[in-house]
Amino acid sequence: MAEFQAYNKSAVAHAFGRAAKTYDQHAAFQRDVGAKLMQGLPQDLTGWRVLDLGCGTGYFTYLLAERGAQVVALDLSPDMLKVCRSRCSQYEVEYLVADAEHLPFESSCFDLVFSNLALQWCHDLAPIVHDAVQYLNPNGRFLFSTLLQGSLHELDSAWKVVDSNHRHINNFHSESGIHSAISNLSKVSKAISKASLNVYAHRCWYPSALALMKDLKGIGATHGAGRARGLTKPSVIQQLEMAYQPFSDLNGLLPATYQVALGEVYL
Repeated sequence: MAEFQAYNKSAVAHAFGRAAKTYDQHAAFQRDVGAKLMQGLPQDLTGWRVLDLGCGTGYFTYLLAERGAQVVALDLSPDMLKVCRSRCSQYEVEYLVADAEHLPFESSCFDLVFSNLALQWCHDLAPIVHDAVQYLNPNGRFLFSTLLQGSLHELDSAWKVVDSNHRHINNFHSESGIHSAISNLSKVSKAISKASLNVYAHRCWYPSALALMKDLKGIGATHGAGRARGLTKPSVIQQLEMAYQPFSDLNGLLPATYQVALGEVYL
């Protein structure tokens, strides 16, 4: 199994910054996953202090604040936070540019740490999970989602037919690695009442491989994949479309399958 390669965080922040204005147009999948995380939360979060870790454009920052929570919106990209600030202008939200792997908080300062599809950009999940729990107040909870190895396997396979010398999808963590990170919570100083991981496949459908890649570019999720000159030529894209066809359904639509992990940790 390939080792997870660390990302250049400045480049990741730049990629998401470029996509800040287009992100919401392409983020239906991200909203669907985040909605599953929100299902277990009370409708009234008045009095809760919440960290939205990797808030992006603030879609869930807004929903959390709407329920009465005092939210700290944190993201690696200043441009994403600008969009978040505009979206949540009617609420008193604190905004912070920071790396999820280097957080500035003290122990026991949040009732909820919420992170939707951001942790896949982090190199080592174990210390992040550990720190998130340490930030929780008594009876607090940590809810997160991330992507696992096997995500976008159709696109990966098609690209390998066209260009086997470069990687064209991003790195993803293994399910076993996330289970290990949760298992290691037995070492934290706080008592865990519940820790679980639910894994499922989410499939999106596209009329073409190019449409899928435009979606990925639209949300800024392109940094980390290999690059080579000439791979956007029409002839190369046509080869990619042909290599993707074995995955098509009866209507000619092409699948993009994500392996999603939903994690819950309760004190």
